[in-house]
Amino acid sequence: MSLLRSRILNSNLPRELIATCTLTPPHREPHHRQFSVLNRPPPNYEGHVPLTKTERVGMAIGSAVLAFLNPRRAETNKDLIATLGETTSQPYFITRLRDTMLLTPSGRRILRLRPRITSSTLSLPHLRSLPKNTLGHTYALWLDREGVSPDTRDAVKYIDDEECAYVMQRYRECHDFYHAITGLPVWREGEVALKGFEAVNLGLPMAGLSVAAVATLKKGERSRFWGVYGPWAVENGVGARCLIDVFWEELLERDVGEVRRELGIEMPVDLRGVRKAERERRRKGREEGERSGDGLGIN
Repeated sequence: MSLLRSRILNSNLPRELIATCTLTPPHREPHHRQFSVLNRPPPNYEGHVPLTKTERVGMAIGSAVLAFLNPRRAETNKDLIATLGETTSQPYFITRLRDTMLLTPSGRRILRLRPRITSSTLSLPHLRSLPKNTLGHTYALWLDREGVSPDTRDAVKYIDDEECAYVMQRYRECHDFYHAITGLPVWREGEVALKGFEAVNLGLPMAGLSVAAVATLKKGERSRFWGVYGPWAVENGVGARCLIDVFWEELLERDVGEVRRELGIEMPVDLRGVRKAERERRRKGREEGERSGDGLGIN
């Protein structure tokens, strides 16, 4: 091509014709096939699964409906909640949460260092040995009491941006710290209350949608949510510092009460204590009924 170009330039052809012959052809972008189920782009990080808009909407609706219709499965198998969280947070909500982290020094350090919360990065035996008033001991005690492990969080795969995928992973792994610092158990009633708090504090659609599970609670539990835990979730979600940029690993030896005050979190009514008192009242009621029946000669 260069030889032909040189010969044309050295020929006796008119200048106009030479200019036409030596024009550089316009650069053409390679043709890309449209993104579809049969033609996915390469993953942006290990485990990433790119989704079409149709797939994303379908998976969001499907996981939400299944989690609502079968809340027991959603509680024991977190894949539905994980899918709902990822498919509803992109593109706006998870990006906004990442940008919130960029506004604070601790958030920027978390994004730079990308720490993980697992049983291998946190020494649970050491946390159990800390003084009882520390955040670390409170966290380990909560894990033991609820029978929960920090190693059970699914890896993010449906969020396209790699940094935003880490933000979602960080949220999942910090969820148990939210439980521990509020004292809320993993029962459905406790999870609904905490999801209400997260919806207001973090702004994730999945947390807000999960509050719909209040409809699956028993009558007394629903009444308690609307009268006690729902108002607590809204008030503290608004008033507390955004928890996504808290570097929990650096607070483990701090007094848990001081950490709550600094974060602006007020402890809710002890749900375990409330339910224990309810069981005790029911037991006493049954015993009194049995004694009354015996006195009347019914039994």
